[in-house]
Amino acid sequence: MARFKEIVVALVVLLAVCCAIAMPIGMARDQAAIFGIILVTLSLWATGLVPGYVASMFFFAALLLTGLSTPDVVFSGFTSSAMWLIVAGFVIGAAITRSGLGARIGGLAQRHLSGSYPVLIGGLMLVSMLLGFVMPSSMGRAAVMVPIGMALADVLGLKPGNAGRTGVAVVIAIGTNMPSFAILPSNIPNVVMAGLADQLFNVQFGYTDYLLLHYPVLGVAKSIVIVGLVLMFFPARLTALQSHPDIPETASGGKQGMLLAILLVTLAFWSTDQIHGINPAWIGMATALVLMVPQFGFVPPPAFKSAIDVGTLFFIAGALALGVEANKSGLGDIIAREAFAWLPMHPGADFQNFMSLTLLGAGTSIFTTMPGVPAVLTPLAPDLATATGFSLEAVLMTQVVGFSTVVFPYQVGPFIVAMGLAGEPLRWLLKVTLSLCLLTVLFLIPLDFLWWKLLGVI
Repeated sequence: MARFKEIVVALVVLLAVCCAIAMPIGMARDQAAIFGIILVTLSLWATGLVPGYVASMFFFAALLLTGLSTPDVVFSGFTSSAMWLIVAGFVIGAAITRSGLGARIGGLAQRHLSGSYPVLIGGLMLVSMLLGFVMPSSMGRAAVMVPIGMALADVLGLKPGNAGRTGVAVVIAIGTNMPSFAILPSNIPNVVMAGLADQLFNVQFGYTDYLLLHYPVLGVAKSIVIVGLVLMFFPARLTALQSHPDIPETASGGKQGMLLAILLVTLAFWSTDQIHGINPAWIGMATALVLMVPQFGFVPPPAFKSAIDVGTLFFIAGALALGVEANKSGLGDIIAREAFAWLPMHPGADFQNFMSLTLLGAGTSIFTTMPGVPAVLTPLAPDLATATGFSLEAVLMTQVVGFSTVVFPYQVGPFIVAMGLAGEPLRWLLKVTLSLCLLTVLFLIPLDFLWWKLLGVI
């Protein structure tokens, strides 16, 4: 396996050098070189040939040493709100574990989810989906669900290194993010697309109409497929179905109550961020600050040092910066416009047009990450509408099908956050995202097309 990974990375390096020299599809020399660096970085992350933070350091060093980018762009991941939300998540997770609250919640959840491993995975997916209706932030949902899921895994005997524990982390990472693409205010790309559509074309989307159009397939059907893939790739049996021993109701119990109150206040602020406008990351930081006060005893200094995984933070910073670099360099625009010119789109060929538009969105997201797709494709919507014969609204809505079709885990910031909080390598998600992408193209996108036809959208 190690030899295979080395061969793959070597071939990608060769391809990257060829791209830098040949400058394909109208790229300038600097853009072609950046494209090559991105390809090598992605190959290192995907194969796991080196730790993720080493690949991120390669990305940083290659761009800065060659003068292809500036420090404010290269290190933008460290200033991203996602970075600080995961730091807050580490602190919150440490407090939940140290206080015994996680074990207690896990013990309570065990009564409903411990019937079997499929029940556990399906139940976690269902809870994650429901949170999408009350918590607008994907990262906030991950910060809530990961500590609970990991505590439940401990109660049920799914220890570190167990495939079932990885399955729990994967289903929470995907479940707290992907179904919410079908809920208008619950994912950043949705909001960006809706805001640009209103600003550029005076087109507004209603909550209910958006939900009806997308949730049956992107929310329900895709979630069922995800559960099936997790069960297939991460099979396990629950071997510790006995009740978890009670936590003594002494000072520890009082501390658990105080921590629960703090977390409920945090959850309330996360759930109402559209009202008060405070970024979920800053809410998480405020909670982390309270928990780190030594006098409270939730996360004393030694526990803080052990809770923060610096390697994970460096990996996340690299993954977040990659999307920024792709956008800043103009690679996303070049690739999207080139694909637009080559895709087979003709008025009257509805299914062919629908597939072309959704694949355009999916392909663009590889080089811009999810929030960048609407910024690239929304201005092209009138041209795409003319080429396909679809209404402007229908063309805009195909973006949702496109940017919710994930190929690589690095494209989705909340995936990175959730797996980092769970302490599981991001590469385990690759099995699911690649398989889900294939099944989406073969089955779910055609199913979506039929649903849109039934509704009369196209």
